[in-house]
Amino acid sequence: MAVSVTIVGVRDPNLEESVRSTGLRPVITWVTDLAELAAAGAAQPNVVLVDLRGGDSHVPPALSLLKRRHPSTGVVIVASTLDPALMLEAMRAGVNECVTYPIVQSDLDAAMTRVVGKLAEAPSGPVFAFIGAKGGVGTTTTAVNVATALAKLSPARALLMDLHLAYGDAAVFLGAEPRYSVLDALENMHRFDETFLRSLVVQTNSGVDLLASASRPAVGAIDSRQIAALIVLASGLYPYTVVDVPRTDAAALEALDQASTIVVVANQELATVRNAGRMSSALRARYSKAKIMTVVNRTDRRSEISQKDIERTVGGPIMHQVPSDYRRALEAMNKGRPLALDNHNDLAASFKSLARELAGVPADSGSKGHTGLFGRLSGRKSS
Repeated sequence: MAVSVTIVGVRDPNLEESVRSTGLRPVITWVTDLAELAAAGAAQPNVVLVDLRGGDSHVPPALSLLKRRHPSTGVVIVASTLDPALMLEAMRAGVNECVTYPIVQSDLDAAMTRVVGKLAEAPSGPVFAFIGAKGGVGTTTTAVNVATALAKLSPARALLMDLHLAYGDAAVFLGAEPRYSVLDALENMHRFDETFLRSLVVQTNSGVDLLASASRPAVGAIDSRQIAALIVLASGLYPYTVVDVPRTDAAALEALDQASTIVVVANQELATVRNAGRMSSALRARYSKAKIMTVVNRTDRRSEISQKDIERTVGGPIMHQVPSDYRRALEAMNKGRPLALDNHNDLAASFKSLARELAGVPADSGSKGHTGLFGRLSGRKSS
């Protein structure tokens, strides 16, 4: 594979020669051109090497934008010293490697080898983000059961990330008692790597690895770049990542560039449908329109609010409709056993079907079709 490298900064023949000595051929550009490189449609080199020695020793703001829009682009920074403040700033921006100047050739060789090596790895697994249009619509129930169903579709475990930084409920739904949380990850970004992340998750009996919500509030502010970096890391380790996103957390809502699909969960209540419309519109303004989907929970054919009403409000078709069985869902939560592990009820079958739709996996030819309310609402015919 031919690897392209762009050096960003004041031209330095010694730095250029060091890069050439790694076996790569660099292209040189100015720091002021970094914003253009970060544009959504800009062609990307495999690696961007940013020389911070000539400026104020801060990571350029455009670099974090580049990593958000082009997470697969490798980034290496060169600095005079790697002080802790700069290291934290670099991690938040999504920098992959840091080296000091004067450059030790073996250090640069190792850094570039690590970054380039990641380019040859398997592509990141898809990320599915679930956001409730209103509290109590069953967002966590849906996320937990979709994650459980996805785990059954893969030989490896799926990851469920509860982005409610404190007091989230995913662990209850999975019958887990985690020792560590998503806050432990976000507050220790200087330790960000595969070993650290895997040490924080708890393996549940459903086949899902859970990065749980904390039982305490965050010590300091958490920004979207930290959350985005965590999602990028997770997607490179798991075949499927499901994210339960709090609708009121602006940082979490701004960190979903890596998501393959963003699912707005609603029901047939007027306030919820209105919120779903507003939320869908805001998300489409921030992300690709094709990413934004709507799922309706607890569907009721007798409701005054029809499927067409919801579709007009949210500005697009409903991806999936889940039948109403509140008693069964409540029993599953109290037992800490996801419904998607069951085989003989429409609610479990619906979550499995939604997981397959998201993952692009054909329906199980051996499964029974749905009739009655769910069949009519989803448009599926019985087999």
